[in-house]
Amino acid sequence: MMTHGYKPELSEGAIKCPIFQTSTFVFKTAQEGKAFFEVAYGKREKLPNEELGLIYSRINNPDLEILENRLCLWDQAEDCAVFESGMSAITTVLLEFLKPGDLLLYSRPIYGGTDHFIHHFLPKMGIDVLGFKPGQSEAEILQLLEASGKKSQLKMIFVETPANPTNDLIDLSCCRRIADQLEQDERILIATDNTYMGPLWQHPLQHGADLVMYSATKYIGGHSDIIAGAVLGSKPLLQRVKTLRTFLGNMAGPWTGWLMMRSLETLKVRMEEQQKNAQQVAKHLADHPKVASVNYLGLLQPGDRGYDIFSRQCLGSGAMVSFEIKGGESEAFTFLNHLKLIKLAVSLGSTESLAQHPKSMTHAGVDDEDLKTMQITDAKIRLSIGVEHHQDIIWDIDQALHHV
Repeated sequence: MMTHGYKPELSEGAIKCPIFQTSTFVFKTAQEGKAFFEVAYGKREKLPNEELGLIYSRINNPDLEILENRLCLWDQAEDCAVFESGMSAITTVLLEFLKPGDLLLYSRPIYGGTDHFIHHFLPKMGIDVLGFKPGQSEAEILQLLEASGKKSQLKMIFVETPANPTNDLIDLSCCRRIADQLEQDERILIATDNTYMGPLWQHPLQHGADLVMYSATKYIGGHSDIIAGAVLGSKPLLQRVKTLRTFLGNMAGPWTGWLMMRSLETLKVRMEEQQKNAQQVAKHLADHPKVASVNYLGLLQPGDRGYDIFSRQCLGSGAMVSFEIKGGESEAFTFLNHLKLIKLAVSLGSTESLAQHPKSMTHAGVDDEDLKTMQITDAKIRLSIGVEHHQDIIWDIDQALHHV
């Protein structure tokens, strides 16, 4: 992964890929330019051993192409498209594969921005949406679809697993079975937001998903210094995604691509350290007298809801922890205001530990009734565990809880 897709001899022997800070690229001949555009605009397939040449940085750029090749390795995907943000990756997928009259089935809870786009924007375009909850069985979801009267219109199942911020799990194999049962003339796609677990701890494409999406700002970027997104899947699906990306113009720039390539080289060691820390933090919180409950995959036991899915679908317990403090918003805010090492900020997956209040922050745009249904309460706090020493993180949590 560290060297894949890059040839130093094409860049003056530079050991690392340079930043190709250019808007456009020079063709050797007019015939070459024509050939490049034919492939880029889908007028023909690439010939055997034909390399798609560089045209314009809205279409392709060496930093993005090498990054996309390397990201494919983690999820064993055929192709990848990198975007300027996670939301641009998600919205581009939804806009490309859904049209007026279609039905989108989606899991809840999901990230607040995605929830708002699905719940409030898509219906304006004449796209019907239907949410389902963790723990609902295959039969219950099929019954939900039947009761909607729009089962035949189902075109996509959108899943965020684990869910933000509750760590609830959705069974991707179950979603695939539902999609296969209801398919008619065309495949019902399963699109998965894998931000919480990927690309190290879960590989949705191996469990029936067609598309996997990331806010690459998070673990993939991992340093709180870039905003980016990514979509991975088969070449035919990604061809459609990349074509719409070209015309929306929401591709990432060369600096973002270069910074993400830097981050990929430490991705595994960062995420493994964060997971070790999170396991220690979750255990400590579970025993704390001022904590009502803890949501962490590593605490699941046989018989718990989600344990079977976790055993089959996940390769690790992750580094995201949420917990209910005893009390409500006042107690939660007191805790957050007294943190010293852990930063009070949204986002996740970075080297530093972060804490935030989902109901009033990341999920502020979610309707109140939906917040109740999703169990996102005044007392819930979300932690993204970083690479600091776990004893320092636990010390900070304890001293902040002492003020509650």
